[in-house]
Amino acid sequence: MRCTFCQHTDSRVLESRSAESGQSIRRRRECLKCKRRFTTYERIEFVPVTVIKRDGQRESFDRSKLLRGVVRACEKTGVHAERIEALVDEIEAQLQQQATREVASIEIGEMVLQQLQGLSEVAYVRFASVYRQFRGIRDFAEELNQLRNRMGDVEPAVSDSRNRESSSPVVL
Repeated sequence: MRCTFCQHTDSRVLESRSAESGQSIRRRRECLKCKRRFTTYERIEFVPVTVIKRDGQRESFDRSKLLRGVVRACEKTGVHAERIEALVDEIEAQLQQQATREVASIEIGEMVLQQLQGLSEVAYVRFASVYRQFRGIRDFAEELNQLRNRMGDVEPAVSDSRNRESSSPVVL
C-alpha cells in the first residue's frame, strides 16, 4: 500500500476491521517513512458467475433474484430474514468457490432446495413447485412423499382424505 502523503510503499498495519457489512476490510496504517497514519479499504472482488438457464441462455448470476425467490417461498413460514440472507450468502459462497465460472440454473435450484429442506418444509414445497414446474396436485403429492422419505419418515406425507387413518399415498 502506498502512503497517501509521501507515496512510500512500506507501512505497518495498526488495526483491521470488517466494513461495509463484511464486503471490505478497513485497515488503519502507519507509513514507515513519514510516520503519518492513513486508512485503506480492501474490497472483496467476486469473480462473475454465469448462469446457464433451462433454455440455454446465459446471464450473470443475480443475488437479488435468488433472494427474491427464497423470500417468496419463505413468506409466512416464520423463517427470519437473517436466516434467509444467510442461506443466500451460503449459496453465493458455494458458487464463488467452484472452479468453473458457469453453473446451470438447475444446480442453483437444487442448492436452494437442499438448504430449505432443513429450514422449512412449507418453503421447500413452495420453492419446489415453481422450480420444478408442478403442473397439478399429483406433482405436489409426489414431492411431499419424496420429502417425507428423505427425512426418514416411513409414512407418506399425503394420504387419501376420505380415510385419514390410511397410510397409503394419494393415487390421482
